[in-house]
Amino acid sequence: MTIESILGAIVIGAVIGAIGRLLLPGRQAIGWILTIVVGIVAALVGTLIAQVMGVETTPGIDWIELLMQVVLAVVGVGLVAGLKRGSRV
Repeated sequence: MTIESILGAIVIGAVIGAIGRLLLPGRQAIGWILTIVVGIVAALVGTLIAQVMGVETTPGIDWIELLMQVVLAVVGVGLVAGLKRGSRV
């Protein structure tokens, strides 16, 4: 793994996590670092699912892969926010 791929994963994860957080209604009591981590995981899992489905290499922007990543980020942010909220009780 090169430094460029690591930095790319962080940047893409930050964007995917932020989009997922913005699309999730309500207030999420998680920080930006955790949002980025959820975004990185969502981006990686979304890419793996796209590869299995055979839709990871399309001409132009990979809209299906991007949609999978964002949906996974919304679910991930919701789960993490719910877990954090439950642990404070």
